[in-house]
Amino acid sequence: MHRAEGTDNMLVKSYVLLPLILTAFERDAAILSAHLRTPAPYLEVLHTAAAMATSDLRDVRTQMRTRGIKVYEQQRLEAGIEAKYICRGYHERMLLLNDIIAAQATIHMRRYLGLDITAFKSYEDQYRIKSGSNESFSP
Repeated sequence: MHRAEGTDNMLVKSYVLLPLILTAFERDAAILSAHLRTPAPYLEVLHTAAAMATSDLRDVRTQMRTRGIKVYEQQRLEAGIEAKYICRGYHERMLLLNDIIAAQATIHMRRYLGLDITAFKSYEDQYRIKSGSNESFSP
């Protein structure tokens, strides 16, 4: 194996996106609890979604360790987030643009909240990784 493959890139992308999603869920929970008269049912949904995202992040970290991937630097730029990582000895760089982050985070959040995401046709293409072993990863 040489440089980063599609699965490796998807793992790094998920590693960057999932903490942002968790932060959004926490922020939204704080807003709901402060402004709603009966926030408990809404907070329960958000906490369940956050638990699923946390589980996915744990799985991503495990897969990254298995595949020899380590993100060693993340930097927020005006255009997006730059992640620098080592993949099986090779130094790589990924730039996630703000528009892409927002779009993909929204799809992830909808899925974690139990909403229908079938209208997002690119979701299947973006999150189904095809490799020689028919391996599939869907954070």
